[in-house]
Amino acid sequence: MRGTESSSTGAESQDDLYRDAADKFGSSLERLARAYEADPEKRRDLSQDIHFQLWRSFQRYDARCSVRTWVYRVAHHVAASHVLRERRTFSKLVSLEELEMLPGKDHGQFADQGVNLERLSMLIQQLKPLDRQVIISYLEDIDAESIGEITGLSSGNVAMRIHRIKNILARRFHEGGGHAK
Repeated sequence: MRGTESSSTGAESQDDLYRDAADKFGSSLERLARAYEADPEKRRDLSQDIHFQLWRSFQRYDARCSVRTWVYRVAHHVAASHVLRERRTFSKLVSLEELEMLPGKDHGQFADQGVNLERLSMLIQQLKPLDRQVIISYLEDIDAESIGEITGLSSGNVAMRIHRIKNILARRFHEGGGHAK
């Protein structure tokens, strides 16, 4: 039925909602894609898929949550699906437990902020999809309650996960983890 394509957010069309969301959250979506995919070619594909699925999703948007929550929910779902496809295909991801078992390396101090951000990004990419989703949302300055809406976790669980993930990332970062091979 064509009538179900309109949104209950008033006169805004699917295209208008997408355009507004892409303008407002485009740079955040690019950072999200970068956090989920290190390979530039695959990252472009992921970013395109996120934008396409976001546009499609506005066909069903009914304003029961904020546009921001909707955008992140869709984007994280697409990115997590991408990771699962890649994991099945290439088995490249490392679980948190396996990450904990990796030997630490002393690579000295890194003064270059770009190098440090790249290292942190690589560490985040090694997290399980749900942990990655939580920490990326946190880094995008989304509060625990909203992250809970996006992920389906309680806000208390989100806060606990953020604390645990930050400790793991800090420890791995200081041990020299996250370097490209």
